[in-house]
Amino acid sequence: MNSAHRLNRRAAILAFLAFAVTYFLSALIRAITATLSPNLTQEFGLSSGDLGLLAGAYFFGFAITQLPLGSWLDRLGPKKVILRFLAVAVLACLAFSWAEGFGALLAARFLCGVGLSACLMAPLTGYRRWFDPASQLRANSWMLMTGSLGMMASTLPVQWLLPVLGWRPLFWGLAAALLIAMLLMAAWVPVWQTPAASQSQPDSLPPSYAMVWRDPYFRSLLPLAFFSYGGLLAVQNLWAVPWMTEVAGYSALQAAAALFWINVAMLCTFWAWGIANPWLARHGLRAERLVELGLPASFLVLAVLIGFGNTLSDWTGACWALYCVCCTVVSLTQPAVGMAFAPALAGRALSAFNLVIFSGVFLVQWGIGLGVDRLSALGLSKPEAFRATMALFLLCCVGAYIYFVLAKRDNPVQVNS
Repeated sequence: MNSAHRLNRRAAILAFLAFAVTYFLSALIRAITATLSPNLTQEFGLSSGDLGLLAGAYFFGFAITQLPLGSWLDRLGPKKVILRFLAVAVLACLAFSWAEGFGALLAARFLCGVGLSACLMAPLTGYRRWFDPASQLRANSWMLMTGSLGMMASTLPVQWLLPVLGWRPLFWGLAAALLIAMLLMAAWVPVWQTPAASQSQPDSLPPSYAMVWRDPYFRSLLPLAFFSYGGLLAVQNLWAVPWMTEVAGYSALQAAAALFWINVAMLCTFWAWGIANPWLARHGLRAERLVELGLPASFLVLAVLIGFGNTLSDWTGACWALYCVCCTVVSLTQPAVGMAFAPALAGRALSAFNLVIFSGVFLVQWGIGLGVDRLSALGLSKPEAFRATMALFLLCCVGAYIYFVLAKRDNPVQVNS
């Protein structure tokens, strides 16, 4: 790739910081329903299915924007696109704070997902052009680290503020914080320059996603993106807390504290990936090989939680933390997808991949809630219903992993620099 678009050190740091602040807020807003779930359930009389749908509405809104988002990012660049989306997010936070019924909550949560849907894809698209390959891997992991920091902020800090402020004023503050992030974005993120190659060779930027969806390497990762990556986010953003309260007998404060430490573990893990990725890349350990070696550990931890959920009360939070940490290896596929395509297609490739991830989050998150409700209606206790539903989720994850291992043997990828 032509290095003319690469940023100098100061410009790269400022751009990263602007995106990191925005992604921090995005992750906080995304994860806050887990901490608020006891309050919302009590105030609005929500079932498990309602709670799963409410949390999943964010991801549904997130998912439906991904295909047009990819085209807009490739054509207009990260700065213009994300500023317009963040304006929607500000209004959505205000609408959530004013909601008086489940329908209004659902609509506002959906709009939050729409408004925040560019907060990771925009920087990753920019990094594909502005950073060298090793820096892209590091920046991706450290963006996810700032997301974990946002999720940490959504746990104990939110739990401490709830008795003082209530949940509605919290969303007024989040809307104000997003406005500040927009100012940083306007000041620090570079203006997008259309590559000369794209102007002189129109065929280099196809008018559709066909080249992305037909790519064998891309297709080999799709079930993992849907079940393993989507399932990780579904657990981290919602179901770890109900599991701890319903299966392990935690109080709301104990569950929030455990979720805080889960997110601390995730933050440390993504920081470590950011340090290790350049070294791993130099030694030929590519993302798909690391996924093949590392992901089965998450299956083992989840099987232990399912099999011994009623006897692991004191260790439930630690087990969920270990499960999430083991799953982080699948996050390495995201920058790998971006680098597997030409820079002019990076926005489309990343957004298509993100569409699959967040479709998985929405359906897994909602599906777990529906499964718990249906099995409870058939006579199972809540803990038994949770374990049975998670067992089905585990089978789906194992199936996705087997497909990936079989498919990747015939689909070596040449990563573009």
